[in-house]
Amino acid sequence: MELSPLTPLKQSGDVLFLMLGAVMVFAMHAGFAFLEVGSVRKKSQVNAFVKILTDWSVSTVVYFLIGFPLAYGISFLKPADQLMQGAMGYDLVHYFFLLCFAACIPAIISGGIAERAKFWPQVIAGAIFAGICYPLFESLIWGKNASLLQGIFKSIGGLEFHDYAGSVVVHSIGGWIALPAIILLGARKGRYQHGKSHPLPISNIPFLALGSWILAVGWFGFNVMSAGNLEKISGLVAVNSLMAMVGGVLAALIAGKNDPGFVHNGALAGLIAVCAGSDLMHPLGALATGAIAAIIFVYGFTFEQEKLKIDDVLGVWPLHGVIGTWGGIAAGIFGQKFFGGIGNISFISQLAGSLTAVLFAVASGFVVYGALLKTVGIRMHEEDEYNGPDLAIHKIGAYPEDHIR
Repeated sequence: MELSPLTPLKQSGDVLFLMLGAVMVFAMHAGFAFLEVGSVRKKSQVNAFVKILTDWSVSTVVYFLIGFPLAYGISFLKPADQLMQGAMGYDLVHYFFLLCFAACIPAIISGGIAERAKFWPQVIAGAIFAGICYPLFESLIWGKNASLLQGIFKSIGGLEFHDYAGSVVVHSIGGWIALPAIILLGARKGRYQHGKSHPLPISNIPFLALGSWILAVGWFGFNVMSAGNLEKISGLVAVNSLMAMVGGVLAALIAGKNDPGFVHNGALAGLIAVCAGSDLMHPLGALATGAIAAIIFVYGFTFEQEKLKIDDVLGVWPLHGVIGTWGGIAAGIFGQKFFGGIGNISFISQLAGSLTAVLFAVASGFVVYGALLKTVGIRMHEEDEYNGPDLAIHKIGAYPEDHIR
């Protein structure tokens, strides 16, 4: 079959499209870093920056060698000229784009276990999640083994589980994996004493806000470029992402009583929730999805910290885990034609898929962190924790001049 003269141009355009999306999502990891740096104490800022960059680098290697082949059956262990055969190296840039999703898992976990986790055991855990656990679930929803699990969802709900850009596959998995880690690790020293809650002060509201802004901007690459190529790009996805974000901000502003931490995380709550159904919802449905997500975060974070006494520093379990689950379910609600959506989605399948992810993630978290706890340990020594991970692990603080006499 003779190729059209425009075929190389189309292939190059698709590679550029996905590469730009990958760069935008890669930039989101700076957002993860600044969000964590602003939310921890000064003695933990250096550690937050180094953790995110290290986890990104390790994820790059393990997802290249193991994760992407596991999820999609495509190996890059061949000569470079063969890697460029076909569509201008599209598989390579597709790997880069999806790597950015896989690397979100250790970045999400990092915020929950901040300030008291050992460095290298967490690097090992991140490698296992990005290289094995996440790609395995990815393969069952988006990848080469999708027919296995999707067939079950279709048989019980009439349609396959739908997750356009990863509310469940990425965020729910990351947030629910983090929960066992946080529980097994235990609270930071001084966080809860004599049965009472003693909130620890955060270090930098501007850094926290900067992290939220970087994440929000990059999210349009996360969602819109999930189309995979130029032909499938959707303005609906872009506007739904926008509406969900501002719905989250406004709801958090009210429910959180002007608290800046809730407001900036409210934007992220809305964006997390809309990922799954951003290609199906009406913009007003996306606005409602984001608003409900922010309310879940405000009250969920408070309930987690004050009632359950779980020291989840950035609130990653309610933000990514619970709201990621809500996003999968919300797609089955606001994607329906009754609410102005495009339709062709099953609420039952969305519920089943969302709950399946919870079970998979919690089990993965307990197995991996349980094994590390029993072998190398996962918590810093008490003195190192008191001095802070910056000095204990990296031998320098974020503000060295403060120590000059």
